[in-house]
Formats: sequence, structure tokens, C-alpha cells
Amino acid sequence: MHFTLCTLLSACSFHADAQQPAKLPKIGWLGVRPASAGGQVTIGRELRELGYVEGKNIAFEYRYADNELDRLPVLADELVRLKVDVLLTPSTAEALAAKNTTRTIPIVFFGVADPVAAGLVDSLARPGGNITGVTNIAEVLAGKRLELLKETIPKLSRVAVLWDPQAAPSSAQQWKESQLPARELGLQLHSMDIRSANDFESAFKEAAKASSAALSVTSSPFINSYQKRIADLATKHRLPAIYTRRDFVDSGGLMSYGPDQTELYRRAATYVDKILKGAKPADLPVEQPKKFEFIVNLKTAKQIGLTIPPNVLARADKVIK
Repeated sequence: MHFTLCTLLSACSFHADAQQPAKLPKIGWLGVRPASAGGQVTIGRELRELGYVEGKNIAFEYRYADNELDRLPVLADELVRLKVDVLLTPSTAEALAAKNTTRTIPIVFFGVADPVAAGLVDSLARPGGNITGVTNIAEVLAGKRLELLKETIPKLSRVAVLWDPQAAPSSAQQWKESQLPARELGLQLHSMDIRSANDFESAFKEAAKASSAALSVTSSPFINSYQKRIADLATKHRLPAIYTRRDFVDSGGLMSYGPDQTELYRRAATYVDKILKGAKPADLPVEQPKKFEFIVNLKTAKQIGLTIPPNVLARADKVIK
């Protein structure tokens, strides 16, 4: 009787264990600001195509610093304590905070300009530790954006460059990488270094005083948080501006040149899939973008009284009318 009861209890226990729901793989998203709708939607859609359904076989945990970079280490620690399986980081600042918090949880970035220079990976081909992802090579493209401004305004001689010197190594590097191409194009650059949201109005006034006739905007989490404000100020001061990302143009900016953001998000999702299936970040080479897009907003051009040359329009991947 004792044997039978034990056997029965053991069987019940086994049955109860078998009914326990499987642990969902957990993805932690660490951001300086709330995830852009496009990024979240695209990564979610790509993961669904790869067989993941949120709440069924995958879960997300989001943590945002609301533009306060010094909060990133604490938020990264929160996600690590939640035992997420992968950390998603949109830019250099978040990726560095994540890397400094954990050397074991896989980290995937998808908006870092130069991950080697930032100290995130050993090399693009062999990342080394627990981090990999997709670079946007923003620094390499700094000269290309100046070239497009010069083609748009052939008599252009002075360009203001808006950049973020505060905890944004990529933005500072983009400003630095603009120097040589500017000299080759016969352009003088005016530094618009923005340290807080209160600096925008005065920075644009200073650029006008310096006789800047166009604007090149670098990329940083802080700058990306003020897309509409920057685009509106450029229009107000009648400054033809070029940006690193398409969403600036969607917010009223004149034009942008950079990697196809949707493609960066898609590639990040494939890295998450590979890692959840057992791949190690150290074995996944950092990818460089293969698809670039040049977007022009003719409505904004009309507002600032600028005629875009036909040869420039012909090169645009999309024209907003």
C-alpha cells in the first residue's frame, strides 16, 4: 500500500511538472528614448516571420532612459537581473552600458557607427565577446552628405554641422570625419555643438550669424529625440538641411542620406533568432549596411524657397511632394 501511494504521488508530481508552461525566451530592449514605432514594428514583424509570437514563445522587456544617459547603467542592470536572453541596443550609448553590465548575456546592436572604435567588439569579422550586430557606418557617410548638399547648392561655401559632444562618441566622430571632405569640396564648417535642449534656438542663430547657408545634422540618441524641433528650426531659418535618417525627413526635414533603417532592424531580428537558436555573438560577424536611401522632401524645399536640381532629384530613392 505504501509503495502504491508513493508511486501514485510520484506520478501526480511528474504530471504536474509536465504541465508547467515552458519558460519564454526574454528579449530586453534598452533605449535612451522610447523605441521608434518603425523599429519596434519592423523587428516585431521580422521575428513573427521567423516564427516568434509575443506572449506565446517570446517576451519583451523595455527600459528607457528618457534621454538621461546616466540612467542607462541602472536600467541595463534591471534587465540583467530579469535574466533576459538577449539585449537589444539601438545605439552606441546603450550598447556600451549593456556591455559594461554583463559579459555573458548576448547583446545585439543595430545603430552603432563604429563598434570597433567604440570598444564594443574586437573586429567586425571576429567580434570577440558577447556582443555583435549591425553598424550604420554614419561616420563614413559624413562626407557623402556634404557632397549632396554641394550638389544641391552648387555655390555653397559655408555649412553648419549640428553635433552632440556629450556622451555621444559617434556624433563627435561624424563632426571630425566631416573636416577632410569639407576641405576637398571647398566648404567651411561651422560647429553647432548642442549640449542641451535649451541650446537649439541660440545655435541656429549663431549659425546664421556665421553665414552658414546649409546644415548637416549628425546622429546621436539626443539629437534623434528632437527630430521635429530641428527640422522646424531649419525651415524657420531657411537652412537647407541633410540628415542621417529618413524619419527626420518624415518630420519635415529637407533630405536624408543613410542606410535603409528598415533593413538594419530586419538584420537585428535575424541576429536575435540565431542567438536564441544557440549561436554565440563572438561567432557572428558584425554586418555593414548594403542598402542606402536618399530621400528628398519637395514640400520643405518649397517652404524655404529652394529649387532642387533635376540631377539631384533623379538620384533620390523617394521624393515627398
